Amino acid sequence: MQIEPTPLSGVFILTPARHGDARGFFSESWNRRTLSQAGVDLPDFVQDNHSMSMQVGTLRGLHYQAPPHAQGKLVRCGRGSLFDVAVDARLGSPTYGQWFGAELSFENGRQLWIPAGFLHGFVTREPDTEIVYKCTDHYDKASDGAVAWDSLAIDWGVSDPLLSDKDRAAPAFADWTSPFTHEAQA
Repeated sequence: MQIEPTPLSGVFILTPARHGDARGFFSESWNRRTLSQAGVDLPDFVQDNHSMSMQVGTLRGLHYQAPPHAQGKLVRCGRGSLFDVAVDARLGSPTYGQWFGAELSFENGRQLWIPAGFLHGFVTREPDTEIVYKCTDHYDKASDGAVAWDSLAIDWGVSDPLLSDKDRAAPAFADWTSPFTHEAQA
């Protein structure tokens, strides 16, 4: 597995090897031992999610789940392609408010590890794009939240995305109080 650090501490791009032949390929998308041997120790996963967006330009995010149910996510694209974004929301972090984005697609097989304490969002680049992700905590409606997708100068590559009512009503990053601290994520 190829492991690439990003400018945001704790956020990694993980690209599993694909072993293919005329029938297709096999890929081990996550292996605790392989990552641990490479110095990347991820928390336990308790939930897998699968989302499909039919239209190009569907934007979901920026989402988070507040403590005590904060979620880390290992995100990959099962079909199509998307631009996936992590935003450091840990108060006191040297990269607080900074974002990192990566193209994830079925073709490139890349995954993005986003620890708890980060906002997460993505925009689809192809029709019928599927995103699959593992979570480190169960969904908790009372802890669920969102920050406005357009409040951090992220270059999403779209000007008029398809949004949910929740995302349309989300507060701007500057008007939002983060429930995360850098020290809690150490």
